[in-house]
Amino acid sequence: MASDEKLVSPYGLLCSRHDMTPEELKNLIESGEADRVEMTRAAQDNEKLREAVCSFSNDMPGRGLPGYLLIGIDEKDPSYRLSVTTEMQEKLAGLRSDGAILPLPVMNVSRAPHPHGGGEIVVVEVHPHDLPPVRFPGRTHIRIGPRKDIASETEERVLIERRTANFRTFDTTPCPEGDLKRLDLETFRQSYRPQAIAADIIAENHREIREQLAALRFYSLKRQCPTNAGMLVFAYDPLDLFPGAKMQFVQFDGPGLEAEVLAEKTFTGNLVTSLRELDSFLKGRFTKKPVPMTDLKEQTVFDYPPEAVRELLMNAVLHRDYQSTTPTRFYQFSDRIEIQNPGGLYGDASPENFPRVNAYRNPVIAEAMHVLGYVNRFGRGIARAKRALADNGSAEARFDYQTSHFLAIIPKHPKR
Repeated sequence: MASDEKLVSPYGLLCSRHDMTPEELKNLIESGEADRVEMTRAAQDNEKLREAVCSFSNDMPGRGLPGYLLIGIDEKDPSYRLSVTTEMQEKLAGLRSDGAILPLPVMNVSRAPHPHGGGEIVVVEVHPHDLPPVRFPGRTHIRIGPRKDIASETEERVLIERRTANFRTFDTTPCPEGDLKRLDLETFRQSYRPQAIAADIIAENHREIREQLAALRFYSLKRQCPTNAGMLVFAYDPLDLFPGAKMQFVQFDGPGLEAEVLAEKTFTGNLVTSLRELDSFLKGRFTKKPVPMTDLKEQTVFDYPPEAVRELLMNAVLHRDYQSTTPTRFYQFSDRIEIQNPGGLYGDASPENFPRVNAYRNPVIAEAMHVLGYVNRFGRGIARAKRALADNGSAEARFDYQTSHFLAIIPKHPKR
């Protein structure tokens, strides 16, 4: 057997895996466990592949065992062989973080020898998720034996109840001090739910509001109260429970805190409101003008590229420690911008592997920010900020990740 290793989920959870030997693969295919194995000829139908990953993530039978999507096997044509490429593996690995499947699946992509020799197949190993139900796109796909379907209300309720034993993070934990009356349910119904759940599922939905919120990890049916994520995302005023859940902007007329304050603003309220206000605030905030690059060439540059600032601000909101009473700080000095949030690197992320390894302190909030359109792809914020700075001709951002905070420093363009 090949050597074991640890697979890190997008939320920092660990599960073991190992590359399969031809004998193990042959035994799996012949096991008759139809709920754990799906075989397909090619990797071209992204929708079908995502449905398979989603259904394995939900683990409807409750086996607690990984499911396997085997690409390169044609049950009707035993002689078929697939030419496996690195590009194909990378494309399949992208299913993990492109945000189409939510919450992000815990999966691994590898290649293995064809069980009957003469080629290779791609093995997509999908582990049961700790925070079901998992959806694509807004639908809860399941499989029980050979049956593949959309989960019924009863089946979804089973998945929700199974999740209550897996409160791994602060945002998934019930908030006893919260109350349904404190939530902006109209925003949930009109703005959030249509983006998170497919329209046909909503049309057939006869569940009460508590069950609808619970299906999206914003309410605990067992404890009969919102989760911390539900309060942070939808409460009219979450600050009495989470006093640090705000962003403080200050612009200084100089390089230090002792300089005169030119402008200041505090973004408060639930995340739906505060993120909308922050997004509007950033538009037009930073100026651009042409600067000479050579005697004959000019380039239009920003003092601070908006995309870089936005990505690092969203990163701070997404990854901050909401148990801290310290606000997220957004300080603009005469020569730099500093964005600081409470909470250092989380989970398996460390100074040695940052930013290659990404773990989420707040997986439900991460999902909510994706649904609301503030996060495009997971694990790409730092990389996108670096690219925006490079395209603008700015110096690289600097990062300081202590045990108690994460600080991003964006330098002003040298010619601005």
